[in-house]
Amino acid sequence: QVQLVESGGGLVQPGGSLRLSCAASGSIFSINTMGWYRQAPGKERELVAYFTSGGTTKYADSVKGRFTISRGNAKNTVYLQMNSLKPEDTAVYYCNLLQPGPMGGGMDYWGKGILVTVSS
Repeated sequence: QVQLVESGGGLVQPGGSLRLSCAASGSIFSINTMGWYRQAPGKERELVAYFTSGGTTKYADSVKGRFTISRGNAKNTVYLQMNSLKPEDTAVYYCNLLQPGPMGGGMDYWGKGILVTVSS
């Protein structure tokens, strides 16, 4: 089993910054991808950014240049530094871990989500 715990959300004014953290515990493989997704009210969940164990990163176009994803030295943590926040960044942010499944293919794990509200 894998557990993901997010922290760092909250209320911030437009133009402000927040840093989200996610810690994974349990059966973590060395080869995996950790990332962040978000879901705004009335919208589908979307990818924000991910970081593979090989060092590849990918960002949604809407956050490029404003958000930075990073991983801790222990490889079981992932961070999302969010700068120049906009009201449209308001959403519940979910930490995700993708790693090989027991029967082959990939297995997704999700945190419970953390609310980020950008408002004046």
